[in-house]
Amino acid sequence: MLLQKERTHLSFFPSLAFFLSLSPTNTETPKQFKPLHKISYLNMTNSVMANTRKRKSQAFPLDDLNQDLLEKVLSRLPASSFFRLRAVCRRWNSTAASATFRLACSEVPSRDPWFLMSGQDPDRPTTVYDSGERIWRVLDRPTFFRQDGLSKPPAIPVASSGGLVCFRTPPGQLIVCNPVTGACREIPRPDGYGSIEPLHAIAMSSSGDAYRIVLVFGELPELKFRVFDSSKNRWEDEAALRRAIGSASPESDTVYFLSKAGDVVASDMMQRSPTKQYSSVLTAGGGGQEVVHFLGRSGTVLACDLSLGTFDERPGPLPAFFEHSIDVVECGGEVLAFVLSEMLETASLRVWRFSEGARSWQHVAAMPPSMSHEFYGRKADINCVGCGGGGSILICVNSPESSSRYVMCNLLEEEWVELPKCVVNGRTEEFVSAFSFEPRVEASA
Repeated sequence: MLLQKERTHLSFFPSLAFFLSLSPTNTETPKQFKPLHKISYLNMTNSVMANTRKRKSQAFPLDDLNQDLLEKVLSRLPASSFFRLRAVCRRWNSTAASATFRLACSEVPSRDPWFLMSGQDPDRPTTVYDSGERIWRVLDRPTFFRQDGLSKPPAIPVASSGGLVCFRTPPGQLIVCNPVTGACREIPRPDGYGSIEPLHAIAMSSSGDAYRIVLVFGELPELKFRVFDSSKNRWEDEAALRRAIGSASPESDTVYFLSKAGDVVASDMMQRSPTKQYSSVLTAGGGGQEVVHFLGRSGTVLACDLSLGTFDERPGPLPAFFEHSIDVVECGGEVLAFVLSEMLETASLRVWRFSEGARSWQHVAAMPPSMSHEFYGRKADINCVGCGGGGSILICVNSPESSSRYVMCNLLEEEWVELPKCVVNGRTEEFVSAFSFEPRVEASA
C-alpha cells in the first residue's frame, strides 16, 4: 500500500504553536481592538469568522521547519511527550533518536522531577510520579532486566542523580539506568568488593555526561570509601575516613527499651526498609567538596567529607530510646531530618536542620497536626526523598495496619499535599520508598 507523506501541523500540538508565537521571527504587530461595548454583535461575528479563516489559512506544517529548529521546539516539550514522539510521524521518530536532538535537550536547564517508586515486590510494574503533571505513570521495564522472557535477579534502586538511577542486585552488582529511555549499564566491580566489611551507604552525583558512585563501608570508627568515575570508567583507590576534630563519639552503651508494640528494642539496632538500606544524601560545596550523609545503626547521622577524608557522627534529633521513625533528605543544598513520633496521644511529623555552630538540631517545619494525627497508633515508618533545589520532598508513610500514604511537601511554599492512590490494572500499588530523578532522554548510562 502506498503511504502518503505525513504532514504534521502546529494544530496537532497547541503548545508548539504557542512556542513559535513567542519566537523573534513573529513580528506581526497586534491589532488594536475597540471596546467590546462599541462593537455590534454582527461585527463581532464577522470578525470571529474572519479570524478563523485566517488561522486556517496560516496553518503551518512542521514539515517545513528545518531540522535544527524542529529539534529545538521538540526539546522544550514536557518530558512525557518523548513517549509520543515516535507515534506522530516518521520524521519525529528519527528525531527522537538523533544526537543533535539529545544535545538540544541537554540545553534545557531543568525539568520537573519524577519519582521512581520502590515497593516490596520487584516484579510489579515500574511506576513513577510525574510532579510536573501530577499524575502516576507506568514505564516499560528496561530490557536489561529481562532475559529470554525471564526476569534477572531483582534489582532495587539505591541512589539517583540527574537523569540516572543506580540499582543494586542481591549479589552486589551495581547497574546504572536511564528510566526514561531504558538504557542500562553494569558497573565493574571494585577489587575486593564483597568482603566481610559492611556496606553502609551508596551515593551518586552527576555533572554533564559524567557521574560518580560512592560506596561507604567499614566498621565504626574505621570507615572507608571508594568512588567510581564514569569518565575514567574505573574505581579510584580505596581511601580511609578519620573522625573529624570536634566530633564526639556517642555513648557506646546499648540502651534497651520497650516499644509501643511490647517488644524489647536495642538502641543500636535501628532497622531500615530493604529499599532504603543503603540510602544516603550527597551534598556538594565549594572547592569540590562532597559530603555523604546517612543514618547510623543507633539513629545518629553520619556526615562523611570525601574531600577532607573525615566523618562527623551527629546525634539524632530525638534520643535513641524515644521510639520514632527518621530519614534524612537533601533540600536546597542542605540536609534535613524528617522525624515521625508520638506523644500525648497524637503523632507529629517534624523537620529539623543541624546547626554546625550549636552542634544541635533546630526545628524548622512541621506537618499540619490534622494530617499527622492520622498516623497515631499505626506503627508508621517514613521514607523521604528530596529533589534538589525545588523544595519539594516526597514522603512515603508505611504502616502494617493500613495502606501506604504519600505526601508531597514543599518547604518553600509551606505546602503539604497528599497524593492520590496509584491504581494499575485495577490493583492499588503499595510503595515503600522513592528516588527522584530528572526525566532526561539525553542522560547516558
